[in-house]
Amino acid sequence: MIIALWIINILLALAFLLAGGMKAALSKDALAKRGMEWVSDFTPAFITFIGIAEVLGALGLVLPILTGIATVLTPVAAVGLTIAMLAALVVHARRKESYIPTLVLAILSAVSAVLGFIYIAG
Repeated sequence: MIIALWIINILLALAFLLAGGMKAALSKDALAKRGMEWVSDFTPAFITFIGIAEVLGALGLVLPILTGIATVLTPVAAVGLTIAMLAALVVHARRKESYIPTLVLAILSAVSAVLGFIYIAG
């Protein structure tokens, strides 16, 4: 089970580091030009906040379990990312945009949370 947790968390961490880093580093216009039209519904500060939250979530998926310090934070980070992806699903559905990638990230984040809680409980 720990191998599955590691595989899922590493893949999720890479996805959220890249996506969150882009949101935190690029301007609203640059993100819109890259196909993220949803940014028109949010302020630049909130988009940056989302990006920073995703980057911190990505770090939370890996660092606690890697270091053995406060390992409960690994599934907690996964829960936070699941909530963020569920909110993103609502945004994409309302805008009639493709939500499949967001749905996949939400499901994988939820699986990570379950596996993480099972791991720390065992």
